[in-house]
Amino acid sequence: MSANSAHRSLDGLSVGDALGAQYFVPGHSRSDLTAGRPPAGPWPWTDDTEMACLLLAELLDHGHVDQDRLAASFAEHCEPYRGYGPGAVVVLHRIRDGVPWREAATTAYRGEGSCGNGAAMRVAPLGAFFADDLDVVVKQAVLSAEVTHLHPEGIAGAVAVAVAVGAAMAGPNLLDAVLDYLDGSEVRRGVEDARRLLGRPTAEAAYELGNGSHSTAQDTVPFALWAAATHADDYRAAIVACVEAGGDMDTTAAMVGGIVACRTGVPGDWLALREPLPPDLRTGSPLP
Repeated sequence: MSANSAHRSLDGLSVGDALGAQYFVPGHSRSDLTAGRPPAGPWPWTDDTEMACLLLAELLDHGHVDQDRLAASFAEHCEPYRGYGPGAVVVLHRIRDGVPWREAATTAYRGEGSCGNGAAMRVAPLGAFFADDLDVVVKQAVLSAEVTHLHPEGIAGAVAVAVAVGAAMAGPNLLDAVLDYLDGSEVRRGVEDARRLLGRPTAEAAYELGNGSHSTAQDTVPFALWAAATHADDYRAAIVACVEAGGDMDTTAAMVGGIVACRTGVPGDWLALREPLPPDLRTGSPLP
């Protein structure tokens, strides 16, 4: 278990999230970032970061995911103004009202569970925390996903991102490792396509794989893993690729940032522009 690696992943996730979210603000040009001119700070973070902080706190305090405890924490801290989707707000408010998390996560989506990207967007620090054992990464990623995302695609998205973090810490060839842990699913097919598209331009990859515009794991995770594999040793370029692709830029950048930062760290000038993380959402000792 590595708390330092998990904190590094959280920093990468939160900076990607906060920077990506800036391009939903009128007057912020994506071409400026491509030219090396990011917007002025501070960059507020969104629900992606809030839930990742809570997940990491669960791991730092207890060493594993307890689903009842994690669901209660998500419900207690849910602040809709941070950009939570309407489906997530319904689920978390029902849990806060005393509905068991499994019932809340199921009935809000007509009995199928959510295949949204929320479980995948928050999971990167978990992958870093357990990176020395990918089997444990998978088990804990599933547990972390199920409290809000019971659909197999939503769970597969979380597994894919978490495994990508552990694999990226060992080397840049992360897509093969991810495929070893995915059964037949749309997410798996998307990751196979991402591997085929390595070396292609960002616009082509986003067109083929999706860019999160549909807010599903299968429309978001394959592109995020393509960007992380393409720019495994360049955090700035990885985040710029997410912004260039458009779509759900804060979510793809959160996933990619959480993966790549474990190899590269986060540029200090960008980290300084991110809104600080509140102490009650981040336990353990931060990196120096």
